[in-house]
Amino acid sequence: MADTIQELFDLTGKVALVTGATGHLGSAFAEALAEAGASVVISSRDGGRAREAAEKLPSPGGATHYGVSLDKMDAAALQGGFEAAVEAAGQVDVLVNNGLELQGKDLTEISYEEFARHQVNNAGYFELARLLHDHAVQRGAAGSIINIGSMYGQVGSYPDAYEGIGSASSVAYHCLKGGTIHMTRHLAVYWAKDQVRVNCLSPGAFPNISAAPAALVERLDSKCPMGRMGTSSELKGAIVFLASHASSYMTGQNLTIDGGWTAW
Repeated sequence: MADTIQELFDLTGKVALVTGATGHLGSAFAEALAEAGASVVISSRDGGRAREAAEKLPSPGGATHYGVSLDKMDAAALQGGFEAAVEAAGQVDVLVNNGLELQGKDLTEISYEEFARHQVNNAGYFELARLLHDHAVQRGAAGSIINIGSMYGQVGSYPDAYEGIGSASSVAYHCLKGGTIHMTRHLAVYWAKDQVRVNCLSPGAFPNISAAPAALVERLDSKCPMGRMGTSSELKGAIVFLASHASSYMTGQNLTIDGGWTAW
């Protein structure tokens, strides 16, 4: 008998590690996975902040949530953080590569060193993905890796949207997210045989309205076919889909949720 919709999206018994899960979008990802029944491990450079966020997650089926310290920009701290997640929860089935060390300078301001430093984010995504892959293979279990990309890994930004308000969208960020999307494809074809799926979720404009300049949000609204920015809750269905058995025949894909931005 085919799985029901409820069974396909159910994450009961699964453990999801979400990096950067104390932030604007990461917190929505963690909440969605917890609501679907998963035990969630929140990671942050600040372990105390991660544990505090984990305590606030819902637990409809009684799952336990955890917080660990993990810095993906540091190879040793990254491995230690992953091992701490496994030790705390017993296993990791789903990895959401979401954490990001920001770099906001545009192409007129950014230095060589700052540009290069930003690309280390992808090295961290890769190493965590490899750790999840090896962990899943060792257990003889399936795994799901979800890299967080961006519409700005697929299209350039509109210069007029930023003019007079602030820096242009960061060139280092565009380069980073384009690489994240293609790394997803590359890992997927090598790891499919090991039952480890690798997909990418690329949000469009999902600003933190309380922090983003109102004038910028208004300009970005005009560039979007739906005429508005996204809210973090509008990514919750997608993250559960990619983490669950509902997407069991999907790997190497980039799911873009952008209000139609890239359809122009």
